[in-house]
Amino acid sequence: MLNLLLHNMKKIVIIFLGIVLVSCQSIAQKKETSKKKYAIEKTKEEWKKALTPMQFYVLRQAGTERPNTSEYTYFKEKGTFVCAGCEVPLYNSDRKFNSGTGWPSFDKAIEKNIETDTDYKIGYARTELKCNNCGGHLGHRFNDGPRETTGIRDCINGVALKFIPRKK
Repeated sequence: MLNLLLHNMKKIVIIFLGIVLVSCQSIAQKKETSKKKYAIEKTKEEWKKALTPMQFYVLRQAGTERPNTSEYTYFKEKGTFVCAGCEVPLYNSDRKFNSGTGWPSFDKAIEKNIETDTDYKIGYARTELKCNNCGGHLGHRFNDGPRETTGIRDCINGVALKFIPRKK
């Protein structure tokens, strides 16, 4: 009797695991096929021609530049930071702060021009930031920014940005 019960339990566990695996696979496949269309779309080769190798690595392959390598990390001029891929405005310079992380950090984006996604690349969920106009990877959002403002820290790869000075 015990052997029959164990045999039936093994069947149930195997069937359950099979269902879980099939459902996980179909969810992953569904996500890959529902690719968002952006206002600016280029082929891989067109992006490679338009961007520097490091910009391509960050913006198109979701890479990360090394800390303290960006000219914008401690940059203090007034103006607007735009996407290096398509020049859509992303951040006003008055929202930039020194986070001590080695990357340009902002406490507020020009929201309509930024989209968020969930990134699991390092084993846990992070909020990925992308340009809403071309889909370029910008960096990640964290909740350890200045408490006296938004509490948000958008940690941005400087190579993903261009700076447009404020007109005097």
